Amino acid sequence: MIPISKFPNFRISKLAVLLLLSHSLFSQDSIAFRRSFLDFPEHINKNRLTGVTVGTVGLYSAIMVGVGIEWYGKQPLGKFRWFDDAKEWNQVDKIGHFYVPYFITTTTYNMLRWSGVKNTPAALMAGAFGFVSLSAIEIPDGMSPKYGASWSDLIFNFSGAALATTQYLIWKEQRIIIKYSMHLVNYPKGELRDRANELYGSSFTEKILKDYNGITVWASFNLYSFNHSIKPKWLNVAFGYGAGNMFGGFENKWTDKKGVYHDRSDIKRYRSFYISLDADYTKFKTNSKVGKAILGVLNIVKLPMPALEFNTLGQVVFHPMFFLNLDVPLYLRK
Repeated sequence: MIPISKFPNFRISKLAVLLLLSHSLFSQDSIAFRRSFLDFPEHINKNRLTGVTVGTVGLYSAIMVGVGIEWYGKQPLGKFRWFDDAKEWNQVDKIGHFYVPYFITTTTYNMLRWSGVKNTPAALMAGAFGFVSLSAIEIPDGMSPKYGASWSDLIFNFSGAALATTQYLIWKEQRIIIKYSMHLVNYPKGELRDRANELYGSSFTEKILKDYNGITVWASFNLYSFNHSIKPKWLNVAFGYGAGNMFGGFENKWTDKKGVYHDRSDIKRYRSFYISLDADYTKFKTNSKVGKAILGVLNIVKLPMPALEFNTLGQVVFHPMFFLNLDVPLYLRK
């Protein structure tokens, strides 16, 4: 589903924003009003289920129409084809194909439970919708001359939805939460900054959604959920993945808008693996309904904490505060 190497997958970023916002509104973990309008009923509430169905179909249709107009409206569709982008962007773009279906699934599940649907059917229906809703984009992608359908996208779409569904089926909750963090890369002036601006945008909003060199996605495990003897209840251990030095989809070579060819193969692309502490914010004690709701929204973001990085450049780096640009990394091995 990724376009030619000079175009990052902007659609996933925009869709992610809508889905994460909807997740924060409907997530069971962010509901502060127990025994109230937002609580889960014991039986099917037809009015709620109708509203959820119509609202979900309407929102999804609007998103798909918008995507169609923005990305496919001005180009003729041709014969369906596949495009192998499995090695593009050091797989950071694939994180989007894991991250978004995960939250589509959790959002849909909680809306169904709010409508009175039981745990198992809600989990299965939500997982199916999480996978199909994003994978449907592969059809126009496959018919577009700029893109191409991707098997690897489908695999990651399925994996993200499956992770959420499996946890609901086994535990009726999310003990492994997928989270996001970001740092702003200070690209040097000249060709590299120009290239980064072309690929990832120049504004703060664009960069936090599209800069593959600055995005880290975490799998955050709540320890108390697995072993009640571990306290405090909110304590998580998180494992992150990111990458850096990427100035093209597959390699650091490109031709700019003026037709000038650039070869920066001297800049070695790399992958990074992180381990850090985190928190399940919804397990913080608070009697404030507003506070509880805010914590539910923030739970999609990794807690600013120290982190240890191992990367494919052979470096070991300690980050005293891994969050945006508050960090001053200490190289334990260069």
